[in-house]
Amino acid sequence: MTTLADLTTMRVGGEPTRLVEATTTDELLEAAREVTAGDGDWFVLGGGSNTLASDDPFDGTVLRVATRGVERLDDVDGRVRLRVAAGEPWEDLVAHTVEQGWSGFEALSGIPGSTGASPIQNIGAYGQEVSSTLVSVDFLDAETGEFVRVPAENLALGYRTSAFKQGRRGVVTAVEFALADQGGVSEQVAYPQLARALGVEVGERVPVAEVRSSVLALRASKGMVLDASDPDTTSCGSFFTNPIVSREAARVLPADAPRWPVDPEPEARVVPLGEVPAPPPPASSGLVKLSAAWLIEHAGVGRGFRLPGSGAAISSKHTLALTNRGAATAADVAELARFVQQRVSAEFGVVLHPEPVLLGHSL
Repeated sequence: MTTLADLTTMRVGGEPTRLVEATTTDELLEAAREVTAGDGDWFVLGGGSNTLASDDPFDGTVLRVATRGVERLDDVDGRVRLRVAAGEPWEDLVAHTVEQGWSGFEALSGIPGSTGASPIQNIGAYGQEVSSTLVSVDFLDAETGEFVRVPAENLALGYRTSAFKQGRRGVVTAVEFALADQGGVSEQVAYPQLARALGVEVGERVPVAEVRSSVLALRASKGMVLDASDPDTTSCGSFFTNPIVSREAARVLPADAPRWPVDPEPEARVVPLGEVPAPPPPASSGLVKLSAAWLIEHAGVGRGFRLPGSGAAISSKHTLALTNRGAATAADVAELARFVQQRVSAEFGVVLHPEPVLLGHSL
């Protein structure tokens, strides 16, 4: 009996009615067409690192994407083009590109999960986001039944979001990226904490291998690199996104609450193929991003906190991670998440939104 606890990094979740694993693109397409055309519920699972599944059985089909492969295409405009199978582990892909000396992924080292999930979440860390290198996705559209190649500009990519998270259902089968070949030199270091770890100024470039090494060390210090010997890594990673609020709302927060201006973004919507997306407005968005970790800590929820009798706890290394300390249920994790949300809302009037996919839950 395989349960979702066996297939996710949080190690909680019930048994699906049916589990289908696809190891080739042909198998994935066939299975995707079958499950999306049927009447039953279905769920696509890659590495399981961004999913909190309910303890109850999942009454439907789980389609597990286990395809592999990295294909180098013809370079365009001096950039290295790669088409990557959706099931390729993201960390394996990053390690490969760094070994080749290509830049664009180096600050995204250590992130668990599959490559096919990377544009869905528009994963990002330490000043890099997938959106900066994404060219297109190969996609079986559940609504139309068509297999299409969707350009990145049609995916409404934003902070931890995309058209897929806004309702466009289907199955990603492959992802195409464009990376820079700068002789082993990184993109400009954009994140102050990473710059300090590297001993450089923001905006400087260093060898991609050095960036990767520093990022892995930083993530490990926060319990954000999967390690079977470290219970802090039995989690979904960062459980809440950093809130984005108006400047007026931010002004009532304590002066030492971290905040960063948010650049204007195109309207978050699905852009039909062939339509040119509207450019972002030239003026400031008037929004600021807050630190969810700071809000949690200053609402009185510290590292290692757990509710009485619960098997779930805040990570001992980072307040943004909710962890399974070995015997947690999904209900334990959800209860702790709600408690954190309530404390932050009561203290600061800010609503925290969960980052993982909630299968069978609502928060």
